[in-house]
Amino acid sequence: MMIAENLCVHRDGKDVLMNVDLTLAPGEILGVLGPNGAGKSTLLGAMSGELKTAKGRISLDNRALAEWSGRERARRLAVLPQSSTLSFAFNVHEVIAMGRLPHDTGRQRDAEIIRASLEAVDSLHLQDRNYLTLSGGERQRVHLARVLAQLAGGEGAQTLLLDEPTSMLDPLHQHTTLQAVREFADRGGAVLVILHDLNLAARYCDHLLLLENGRPYLSGSPQVVLAPEPLRSVFGLDVLVQVHPERGHPLVIAR
Repeated sequence: MMIAENLCVHRDGKDVLMNVDLTLAPGEILGVLGPNGAGKSTLLGAMSGELKTAKGRISLDNRALAEWSGRERARRLAVLPQSSTLSFAFNVHEVIAMGRLPHDTGRQRDAEIIRASLEAVDSLHLQDRNYLTLSGGERQRVHLARVLAQLAGGEGAQTLLLDEPTSMLDPLHQHTTLQAVREFADRGGAVLVILHDLNLAARYCDHLLLLENGRPYLSGSPQVVLAPEPLRSVFGLDVLVQVHPERGHPLVIAR
């Protein structure tokens, strides 16, 4: 379990994230929503330990995040940033293998995990391709496979932080990607995912946190957060919200 308490981040003399409390629980996906500049990526950077916090506490399994060694943390916490840069001409299999560096599970077990991670994101056919020749969407799927491989087979609770993992994907692979994340959570993982697509958030997330100007505006179930009033207030978007006819989650339709 990962917990943030009263999280605050200052940048250039300004408060860019204030008074955020959240819990990432095993088996659950927390979706973070908000307009551009709301503080979503700042929140993920603080949760991953990459950004210095001005106030607050972040703990992983009741232990302060800063107390974990790099290797220990990498076995329990993986981060997929909004953009991942790699300028070396590795093949895809080698890129995924980077996720196995914190582990000592042996070449055969690592190969099994790499294959399963590629299959989960519909990218097994890419494994021998030069990473630099891939499209943006293909690269995004490869990096998701890398962080899934990083956490596979580790001990204890696993936590995954994802910043817009579907931003460059076609509709099919948006669902393929989030289904892989959903299956990770169903195996006991805890997930924080930043999304812009409200209907994807409604379908795959257990809980939602809506940010506005760096502060929490509303948190709760998709039924609570994805309602006309909060979406109009935060996004300036006039919507009709219906119940999905097959799945029962909210279906957001712009008017």
